[in-house]
Amino acid sequence: MAHINLLSKEVSELIAAGEVIDRPASVIKELLENSIDAGANIITVEIKNGGRTYIRVTDNGSGISENDISKAFLRHATSKISNKDDLDRILTLGFRGEALASISAVSKVEVLTKMQTENYGTHYVIEGSDEKLFEKSGCPDGTTFIVRDIFYNVPARLKFLKKDTTEANYVAMYVSKLALSHPNISFKFIRDNKTELLTAGDGKLFSGIYSVFGREFANSLIPVDYNYNDINVTGYVIKPLFAKNNRKFQNFFVNGRYIKSPTCAAALEESYKNNIMTGKFPACVLNINIAPNIVDVNVHPTKIEVRFSDNKLIYESVFFAVKNALLQFDKPNDIKFEKQLNYTNKELYDFPNSTDQTVQLQFETAESTENQVNSTKKIEKEVTNKPSVKSNAVKSVDKEIDKPKELFHQKFSDKINKTERNENFEKPQMVVISPKPEPDNHVSQHEDVSEYKYINQNAFEKKESVLTENPIKPNDKPVVIGELFKTYIVAQSGDDMLLFDKHAAHERYIFEQIKNDAEQLDTQMYLEPIMVLLSYEEYDALSGNLEKIKQLGFSVEPDVAPTVAVLGVPMVLGDENPTEIITELANNFIECRHNPQLEIFDELFHSMACKAAIKANDNSGLIELQALVNAVYENDNIRYCPHGRPVMIKLSKKDIEKQFKRII
Repeated sequence: MAHINLLSKEVSELIAAGEVIDRPASVIKELLENSIDAGANIITVEIKNGGRTYIRVTDNGSGISENDISKAFLRHATSKISNKDDLDRILTLGFRGEALASISAVSKVEVLTKMQTENYGTHYVIEGSDEKLFEKSGCPDGTTFIVRDIFYNVPARLKFLKKDTTEANYVAMYVSKLALSHPNISFKFIRDNKTELLTAGDGKLFSGIYSVFGREFANSLIPVDYNYNDINVTGYVIKPLFAKNNRKFQNFFVNGRYIKSPTCAAALEESYKNNIMTGKFPACVLNINIAPNIVDVNVHPTKIEVRFSDNKLIYESVFFAVKNALLQFDKPNDIKFEKQLNYTNKELYDFPNSTDQTVQLQFETAESTENQVNSTKKIEKEVTNKPSVKSNAVKSVDKEIDKPKELFHQKFSDKINKTERNENFEKPQMVVISPKPEPDNHVSQHEDVSEYKYINQNAFEKKESVLTENPIKPNDKPVVIGELFKTYIVAQSGDDMLLFDKHAAHERYIFEQIKNDAEQLDTQMYLEPIMVLLSYEEYDALSGNLEKIKQLGFSVEPDVAPTVAVLGVPMVLGDENPTEIITELANNFIECRHNPQLEIFDELFHSMACKAAIKANDNSGLIELQALVNAVYENDNIRYCPHGRPVMIKLSKKDIEKQFKRII
């Protein structure tokens, strides 16, 4: 065996620095965390060349004392903790005392800092852990760090950096994460002399989300505010219809610290189950506030990974918080007309000469002008004074108009009577056929689903706490007017027009009924038990949940660890491989899923519901459609079909009247 040598200070510091600093973004992260811990409410970050050659972080925090500035760059020097008991109640972002020492070991660092109680500030320069300058200086209250030439003395590490654009994107990501977790701080991010991010610092999380992700993303969110066993979960989650193509928009923060947590991600996605399209992922900005003694943040040098003392508790907190928000705020989507539309003479009469009197109107998306309004009034006057209008009398015009348009087809009658065009004409009466009232026993069939809200695994609670703010009035119950394209149900509810996808609505209704009836599944027993080898973690998970496994239709007995004997499986699974199924079931228990049912169950239920539901183009009676609308309208579980498509959309009377110029 070779002789054991004690590493020099230079080598040991470079090795230690490699655990904390691996790219410019790591420097930014450590400096920003120190600024936040110093109580700053205005922080500016500037980088050049991806942060490789220049980094500047300026804050208006408490600053560093002249007597402490050189001490701050020593390894394991920190103001955050003083004894071992402090490790159980860490509420600051930094505490290990390694950040400044690691940064100075691999770069050239310049510091300007001043405390409010001091008359002068301090100018300090350190390069490669060697002090170069220490002097008094005039500077504002707070601290400015300037870091140049990262990895200048470690060329092996320098060559592993990505191109400047990529490194700058990592920096932008860290700045945005901290801006989301601390909306009370105004962050400014400058990349190569160009400001890319500026947050208000007004303490409102929505403002931070708007600044970081933009208006479209912010407007697709719904609020979350939930307390569960002394754990508070707040923030925003995305509406299922606006789900993303990947998980990059999932942001979790524990006590203000950005983390990556498989437990939180699994709980989030489970809460969206059967409400989101396949291949899509939910997005969120969630703050989880918990007691510091049940989370260990000292398990990773960069502190981006944490360990919870009770993963199941965290899982259920996130799951029920998001589920509650979806039930409460995920309402049918409104159809919105973003811009006022007016038609010119050329657009109104731009349609082909055809015998079926079909006129193609072209909607302008550009802002209306005074000339367009005047031309529209002229057209209305001409049409009013004519006894009839025939399509073959309309002059042909150019069909190409160099403006973006929306097209729709509107049937015109052969003749428009003069009396009908008069302002005082008598409006035609609309006859609405209402369905016959249903007996009370029929209405109660869906009571267990529509009148209760899921709270946790042991209790149900009346949904009054959710629906008391906007109770449904008797005259607001939807009344079916008719059917469009034999696919969409047209209904009126108060001052709203509702469109239901009849297949999607019926499919989800049947799916919910099947799920509710699947609490106890019949078991198909094997002639001989099938032995399945698991990991020890999977074996323990199954052994501790034998009663739940039995309710799902499985017959499993623990054998010599880590092997279990599978005696039977649910009949609906047919000839599926029991080894894969039991392994998946064990992993569902490990992930603390509230409902450990397998994905394959949902796929079977989806298929059964899809085959049993009415289809598009099926002939449906008005009473049948009304019954379907009654069943799904007030049921918060039926907002999306099992594949994630919306069941209902809404158009308000106000928006309709705007299109007909009754109101402006």
